[in-house]
Amino acid sequence: MEVCIVTEPQQGADYDTLLGIAQTAEDLGFDGFFRSDHYLAMDAVDGLPGPTDAWITLAGLARETSRIRLGTLVSAATFRLPGPLAIAVAQVDRMSGGRVELGLGTGWFAEEHAAYGIPFPPNRFDHFEEQLAIITGLWDTPIGRTFDFDGVHYRLTDSPALPKPVQDPLPIIVGGQGPHRTPWLAARYATEFNMPYSSLSNSARQFDRVRAAARTAGRALGSLTFSNALVTCVATDRGEVARQAALMGFDPAELQTTGLTGSPAEVVDRIGRYAELGSSRVYLLVAEPERHVTMELIADRVLPQLG
Repeated sequence: MEVCIVTEPQQGADYDTLLGIAQTAEDLGFDGFFRSDHYLAMDAVDGLPGPTDAWITLAGLARETSRIRLGTLVSAATFRLPGPLAIAVAQVDRMSGGRVELGLGTGWFAEEHAAYGIPFPPNRFDHFEEQLAIITGLWDTPIGRTFDFDGVHYRLTDSPALPKPVQDPLPIIVGGQGPHRTPWLAARYATEFNMPYSSLSNSARQFDRVRAAARTAGRALGSLTFSNALVTCVATDRGEVARQAALMGFDPAELQTTGLTGSPAEVVDRIGRYAELGSSRVYLLVAEPERHVTMELIADRVLPQLG
């Protein structure tokens, strides 16, 4: 089981804070550092000092870490044109020596689009699908050949399809709970399907949908990774677990179903139950302001039990 740390910096974190988390995660033995891609705080939080751009952040981290995987969970297809996004991600992959992963989704938060003048089209799934086709098409085009795409929303003509990422293929993460198009797009374009912040039963149901879509597409199931993102409140004291949940605005009882909560042993057991569904990677969202303390506890008492 791979264990990654995921952050929500739109809630309030500058680059130095994110650098500290990423370097701590690397030093403690976590497998990856991932961040959301949002421009506006949520849940009545002021978000100070303000948003940070996901791919500028990851470019910096690429040069200031050496082992840990880096990526988005997830970038919004509404934020960037697919060609420039393919260039940026490939460049950051090269800057990292081949450690980058692209999580890509439709974009959903209308208010952040309005706040920063970003178009918020009604048919976002159609844009998302074309972006996946373009990005993978650009990266798959052999050097010396050009790439063309004639879609409803995007058109590319005689693109040199450069630069190429170090990784071939560069991992692409698609996730979500939609019952139809999401599984189909994951089966067609993704190297990993992620189920965000959901229960064991919902994860099992969605994993089965993705597997069915992969079989229909003629894809080998072994070529697709399954993962879960989980709110994580872990401590040796029940009161501390409840305090962590409250800091993130969650009811500890709710997290018994949709997250990881309790002692290190309970968290190990819960992760094992997700592994039984086929999940081989988890992304842990832990509470501030004691994130480093929680990460140290997980590294000491949870990671050694996961193999």
